Amino acid sequence: MQFHTSLKPYNTFGIDVKATQFVDISSIEQLKSRILENNNQLPLFVLSGGSNMLLTKDVDALVLHINTKGTEVINENNEFVWVKAQAGEIWHDFVLQTIGLNLGGLENLSLIPGKVGSSPIQNIGAYGVEIKDTMHSLEALNLASLEIETFTNNDCHFGYRESVFKNELKGSYIITSVTFKLKKVPHILHTSYGAIQQELDVQNIQNPTIKDVSNAVISIRQSKLPDPKEIGNSGSFFKNPIISKELYHQLIEQNPEIPHYPVNETEVKVPAGWLIEHSGLKGFRKGDAGVHTKQALVLVNYGNASGQELIDMAHYVQQTVFEKFGIHINPEVNII
Repeated sequence: MQFHTSLKPYNTFGIDVKATQFVDISSIEQLKSRILENNNQLPLFVLSGGSNMLLTKDVDALVLHINTKGTEVINENNEFVWVKAQAGEIWHDFVLQTIGLNLGGLENLSLIPGKVGSSPIQNIGAYGVEIKDTMHSLEALNLASLEIETFTNNDCHFGYRESVFKNELKGSYIITSVTFKLKKVPHILHTSYGAIQQELDVQNIQNPTIKDVSNAVISIRQSKLPDPKEIGNSGSFFKNPIISKELYHQLIEQNPEIPHYPVNETEVKVPAGWLIEHSGLKGFRKGDAGVHTKQALVLVNYGNASGQELIDMAHYVQQTVFEKFGIHINPEVNII
């Protein structure tokens, strides 16, 4: 147990706030024990990879840093393999491990920061693929009963960057492991979203493998997204807004080049990064808080920005986009 611990090393924005109490969790037994010892004296604050949060103040809580490790194959048939990963596994390392086993399904999610346990909470996604597409089930600790419960894919109520753990069950469970249903050969590749196919063409790859797709995604992300070890950030700060087709058709009269992705018969998704860039904010900076120079969807901490300064930057971006396009964009990260 540590007291009045700086959380700067544990959040990718690099915000220097203090935790009243901090403990590194390496097993489910230890997790249960620490919760019992706390006996509701302090609120519980679950910290995973710290990659999807913006800390704005000191955390007066018992911070449980989930660092459990381990992966195992728990089932397989002629077509699929079920792989279970503990919550503290680094997400990208786990993706590379599945690719090394020649199991398809997670390659488009390469290089996303964070840990396995937090991936279902916001249904992480990239390049046309989301967690809900491959997640079979998860185990989570019920904080009321301290019993491990199993949630199926349907139980999670996945939506766009949403799940039951981000809404009605928020603060009631701690995810301890996640099981994925991954595809044996032949793999089903998703290369049409974003610039994946373009990157494969540049590399002159005509019959890509899942490793090729992963490498293409890594190359694209590295070319556009800042490394949190060098510049504080949480990746994509805003969700891509879903708007009505009616509003979209109004927008293309003035902006015929605006990209879009059909959602259903009445709605389309438009890239928040495009909206921010075409509002003139790409590279905008005030003090150490800014909009990244290569990817406008990313807010960055150039050194010593406070959480409040980054919130102020986010509000300014939201206001400017709304004034320009009449579209509300909402944060993807958890603001605490």
